[in-house]
Amino acid sequence: MPSPFTIAVLLTVLTMVLALCFTENTTEQSHIAAILSYWEAGIWNNGLLVFAYQMMLILVLGHVLVLSKPVEQLILRITSWVTTTSNAAVLVALPTMLVSFFNWGLGLIFGAILARKVGEYAQANNVPINYPLVGAAGYVGLMVWHGGISGSAPIKVSEAGHLKDLMQNVSGSALLDQLPDIISTSSTVFSAWNLILFVAVALAITLVVHFLGKRAKPSHVNLLSYKFQSSKRENISGAERLDHSKWGALLFGVLILAAFMVQYLPSVRELNISPNLLNFFMLGLAIILHGSFRSFLNAVEEAIGDTSGILIQFPLYFGIMGIMSQSGMINSISDFFVSVSTATTLPIFTFLSAGLVNIFVPSGGGQWAVQGPLVLESALQLGIPLPKAIMTLAYGDQVTNMLQPFWALPLLGITKLKAKEILPYTLIFMLVGSVIYITGLLLW
Repeated sequence: MPSPFTIAVLLTVLTMVLALCFTENTTEQSHIAAILSYWEAGIWNNGLLVFAYQMMLILVLGHVLVLSKPVEQLILRITSWVTTTSNAAVLVALPTMLVSFFNWGLGLIFGAILARKVGEYAQANNVPINYPLVGAAGYVGLMVWHGGISGSAPIKVSEAGHLKDLMQNVSGSALLDQLPDIISTSSTVFSAWNLILFVAVALAITLVVHFLGKRAKPSHVNLLSYKFQSSKRENISGAERLDHSKWGALLFGVLILAAFMVQYLPSVRELNISPNLLNFFMLGLAIILHGSFRSFLNAVEEAIGDTSGILIQFPLYFGIMGIMSQSGMINSISDFFVSVSTATTLPIFTFLSAGLVNIFVPSGGGQWAVQGPLVLESALQLGIPLPKAIMTLAYGDQVTNMLQPFWALPLLGITKLKAKEILPYTLIFMLVGSVIYITGLLLW
């Protein structure tokens, strides 16, 4: 497979060609000039650029939290309970899914480091384990993240005005009038049906990794000790001491959390989580847990590299969305889906198509920008509840992360495993998750 950036470039060219061949030009410019104009406008869409920065912060702050001392101690505590492959896989998979439900960036790095530390512990204590299975268990959080608190689609639609801004150049006034100002996470992430599906997936995967662990043959483990980042204090003098001040970090972190309570407490009570709410809370918590500005900044420096894909690829996805929305492609595609679907089958088609799109757009935020308008348009035309439509896209996007290795790259780098070693197990996780999600969509 080419790199995700190359795939984004190829998708951009493909979208331009399809728009040129299958849409009509309604401007005074030439058709190709109009399409290029739509593309440029989409790339620099201010609202979507803010969205990209919000997603970058979710990933960075999640990674920063993992590198704090309290989380390090939690990871080391969990590894001390390892006795066999089956219990090692369970000890990695279940905590990783729980953490990923809170924050996908936190869960991604937490699962990777936990799997690495389990491997190190097994090596040091002569515990025979199947390390690839443990590594795969550390990646399974990416199969539940989009239905969780930091899921790109559900938390973005909880922001006032986002839905109508996204659909402005897509739907006519009649359908736009049907859009609410917000769709609260109380009706998506925290709805009873979503929580039931999450628990069902978490329990099923836990049982599956335990079953696989009973039958998997031990593998050779040869790992050096993974070092958590540290804040060096030698040769500190003058005002530089402020960087290492525990009281300074504590007071500023408390100040952030106080402002968080003032600004967001009503939203928390209503279970309406937005990207700004989540990031503001994690910023204050990360500074407090690191105990100094220097430790926090060292962790940020280590984590920032993870965001390169979001930084450079998201604008290309926004450009694709700009072409599709302003050229009328979204209306044509949604009309097709509506013509061959019913209120029962459209969610299944959406789930499957979202899983397919995720192979080429390996980012929930980027996929929401590209596919979200199509899903909303189709749901409005068939009268499907918008929370269900949004979560259906989220389920399809997250489940094929077990097939798409893009987000596994940090885990592979930390665990020193290869994609081919974890893929047989993650494919099993994908099949189990798909059965549960499709069953849930049919019953809901």
